[in-house]
Amino acid sequence: MGLFDGLRSALGMSAEADATRDADPEDLFGMSTAHLTMEADLGFEPASVAALCFSGVDSTDFADTVEEVEAILDAGEVETGTEARFVDDSHGYEWVVLEDSDFEDLVTSVHFAADTLIERGYGSRLLAALFGFEKNGPVYWVYSFRRGAYYPFAPRPGNERESSVEFKLESVLDGELDVEGDKEYWYPLWPDTGTHPWE
Repeated sequence: MGLFDGLRSALGMSAEADATRDADPEDLFGMSTAHLTMEADLGFEPASVAALCFSGVDSTDFADTVEEVEAILDAGEVETGTEARFVDDSHGYEWVVLEDSDFEDLVTSVHFAADTLIERGYGSRLLAALFGFEKNGPVYWVYSFRRGAYYPFAPRPGNERESSVEFKLESVLDGELDVEGDKEYWYPLWPDTGTHPWE
């Protein structure tokens, strides 16, 4: 199974069929307190980056929706300093990548982008939100919209993952975040060429 098929399975089609509950963008605000635990209790520093992954639709209305998200994020940059860029990956997915040293601004911006897509009728196109951290390598909390739950992802060079770190994060943050109980859905989001999954 390739990356594209695996991503569709883990975050897309089969996850929709196996959904435990409806995804709620309000779940994203759980990261507002979880990042404090990551720093204070575990020594993980926020990487000042977050992203929203979704699958596109070939329609004018969807294009208008994405333009609306882009326009308001651009306008918000003046107030919050959150820089937003839109990226297409090699598997046909679209990403809103956000950079800001203020973690709260990142959470708010990801929530806004997701909520706008939902309000415009494209909630089913949302796949995942990612929040980046750093400690001896990158670590992400991934929120699966199809599963309505988070899971940790600690990628390492050579498409390896540091499972011990992921299990540690699960044990500490489960309860503060709604962590995915079925580890089959802890799907690795490997980057193509860069450091981050959207690269």
